[in-house]
Amino acid sequence: MPSRQYATFEVADQLFGVDVAQVQEVLRFHEYTRVPLAPTSVGGLFNLRGQVIAAVDLRVQLGLPPRDLNVPAMNVIVSVDDEWVSLLVDRIGEVIELDDDAFEPPPDTLAGAYRNLIVGTFKLQDRLMLALDARRAADTTVPVPAQHSA
Repeated sequence: MPSRQYATFEVADQLFGVDVAQVQEVLRFHEYTRVPLAPTSVGGLFNLRGQVIAAVDLRVQLGLPPRDLNVPAMNVIVSVDDEWVSLLVDRIGEVIELDDDAFEPPPDTLAGAYRNLIVGTFKLQDRLMLALDARRAADTTVPVPAQHSA
């Protein structure tokens, strides 16, 4: 049975996952350079071994309040269109392997920014994992819809 590995993480106590093939690395970082006039979702820039990486606040992309960048953040660095982008998340999970047959479309109850960023769901033993579209999550040019309704 075909399966896929997902790197998991949490934002606002919700479990998300991205295809592990898109993940370059995961790290904690706390020194970001602000970008004047950038969208609110751009948390800043940082230097990773000589490469400048844009940090996108996934909380903002999901229509939630921005994170405090004075507190060390967890970064999931993904490859999007041959560029590295950091998704700022609350907590890092683990890499899990899920059967493709367990994939379900996003539930109708997802609204706002969640609906735009989620490509599907997986029912795990004790919770729901939302499969995130890394390309859309890293796109700061799209206006963020109103906060989702729970």
